[in-house]
Amino acid sequence: MAKRKTHIIGVAPGGAASLTAAAQRLVAGAEIVFGGQRLLDMFPGLTGEKIPIGKNLAEIAGRIKECQGRKRTVVLASGDPGFFGIAGYLSRALGRSAINIIPNLSAMQLAFARIGVSWDDAAFVSVHARPIGDIVARVRLSDKVGIFTDGEHTPAAIAAALLDGGVNGYRAYVCENLGGPDERITRASLKSLRRRSFSPLNTLILLREGGKPADTVARGAPAIPDAGFYRRRPRAGLITKQEIRAISLAKMQIAGGDTVWDIGAGSGAVAIEASRLASAGRVYAVEKNEADLAIIRKNIRKFRAGNVTLVHACAPDGLDGLPPPAAVFIGGSGGKMEEIIGYVARRLPAGGRAVINIVGLENLNTAVNALRKGGFQPEITLVNIARSTGVQELTRLAALNPVFVIAAGKGLIDA
Repeated sequence: MAKRKTHIIGVAPGGAASLTAAAQRLVAGAEIVFGGQRLLDMFPGLTGEKIPIGKNLAEIAGRIKECQGRKRTVVLASGDPGFFGIAGYLSRALGRSAINIIPNLSAMQLAFARIGVSWDDAAFVSVHARPIGDIVARVRLSDKVGIFTDGEHTPAAIAAALLDGGVNGYRAYVCENLGGPDERITRASLKSLRRRSFSPLNTLILLREGGKPADTVARGAPAIPDAGFYRRRPRAGLITKQEIRAISLAKMQIAGGDTVWDIGAGSGAVAIEASRLASAGRVYAVEKNEADLAIIRKNIRKFRAGNVTLVHACAPDGLDGLPPPAAVFIGGSGGKMEEIIGYVARRLPAGGRAVINIVGLENLNTAVNALRKGGFQPEITLVNIARSTGVQELTRLAALNPVFVIAAGKGLIDA
């Protein structure tokens, strides 16, 4: 005989009336009903045993296992149990064949409907019993976000975490007590949201202001075209070219939560690219020239790179106050290559990566010797790039300056 399944039944704000007739029969006939106290209170006529669910999921899963095959068991869940709900946990704990999921109207569906916005292109995250910092990267790369909150990770706490992570430019909608007599929709900026309090039962929606960001098309590409960046005139060449940038970034092996230093940032192109790769981390763009700092600021605004911090200094000065990097890019040294590499060697932890772009042969020799002295194992790649250009009705190739890309890691790259 087939083993009796545990029914995980979603409940909408309407309570028992929101269930189908079949789901109502399952709840009414259950010998044991699990659920949050709020949901259990929606079914005052239950004759079966009621067991509240709180921060005791492991205990609940164990109790359900004991009941399987012996008692009719129902788990009440909010909205759609499979959408950031308890169904995922119970599926892993009990096995998919042991459960039957009956979804209902999700609070997220209702929230988007209330503000009159479609939700098929939104990103969805939850901070319910999860670290609040995990959502910063996801929000930064999204134009429309739905967030499930909890009593600890409130809209105010989420707004504070986003602003502290350099994320801004969103209009927030807090949807409280949806479907109830005290339902309320609040529209606010992130800055004002961090000072407000709401009912514990709420859903948060963020919509990027001013439409899609300027780099919407470029976000999926491995390197942004040079023309996409602001550059100082008449020195328009002061930028790490797209092809060199792509190779350098690949050598840096940047992960999502990394801290990255871009020394001699110039126009900030590498810093902007690194900020997309280290979307949950922080990038420090170090530049000594005031005019270039202004250009970097413009690029930060254009690409909404809120996790890029400008450092006005002539490296290695100004680096002491920065957190240890996981990856360092050196695009300019101001004649202090040996000093910078020596400093990086002291600050870069085991497993860290350093990448240097060099044009002059003399600087190449200086950099390689300094890297070896600092305990690195440098790998040198000479990159020759030629781009097509028109000559009357013909097409020819125009060579760019050859660039040496030096990648150095502690224990990661063999010489």
